[in-house]
Amino acid sequence: MRILIAEDDYVSRQFLFKLLSQYGECDMVIDGMEAIEAFMMSIRKKQPYDLVCLDIMMPKADGTRVLKAIRELEKQNNIAPQDASKVIMVSALNEVEIVNDSFDSGSEGYAVKPLNTEKFITLLRKLKLID
Repeated sequence: MRILIAEDDYVSRQFLFKLLSQYGECDMVIDGMEAIEAFMMSIRKKQPYDLVCLDIMMPKADGTRVLKAIRELEKQNNIAPQDASKVIMVSALNEVEIVNDSFDSGSEGYAVKPLNTEKFITLLRKLKLID
């Protein structure tokens, strides 16, 4: 599995890397623009990400904006919905409006910081990313 972690907080980024690297190859970026660039490169190289973890509050472009860009890039490159990357939004914000907006924008999951390992792994299983 190929994984992109877009997280500006060092501790959260390291936590996700340590957790997810046992399931696949992880790339890490620290802001929204780097996330969009990494995603574009993965499509160009024909090695798209299976999972993208996006922090909602990042510099240069927030996670919701990045998510919309990812879905648009998939559309432009004729990636079928069943082949699209699974996106999990990660945030300290647990407000209903923000959670709903992330799902409306095309995310498949939402995880609240501080991240709970057990709940995160359950989410990965629910999304059929791991057994």
